[in-house]
Amino acid sequence: MSLDPAETNPDFYKVIFENDRVRVLEYQDQPGDATTTHAHPDSVMITLSSFRRRLVHGDEQRDVDLETGTVRWLDAQVHRGENIGDTPSHSIFIELKEGAGGEAKGTLGPS
Repeated sequence: MSLDPAETNPDFYKVIFENDRVRVLEYQDQPGDATTTHAHPDSVMITLSSFRRRLVHGDEQRDVDLETGTVRWLDAQVHRGENIGDTPSHSIFIELKEGAGGEAKGTLGPS
């Protein structure tokens, strides 16, 4: 079963650029929307709107509040998410295809 967010959650994730070194995803949702479980390799996230989300993996849960224009590193991870705020979420993810990525081992959410 694929954990690729563009396949598991195509209503939210769109591939907007890809080459042999990176893949760029655009993510958009509305308050109350939730994703199914999916995986990200090591990535950089850029927020295009302010939003509040809950990220869940197994028994671990983390709520994040992010402002427009925030740039964060994301360790490779598996999670599902929910927009728990009052505003739409809009972000860009730059996923790395090489390096230390691979198996999800990092902190849940942005660091």
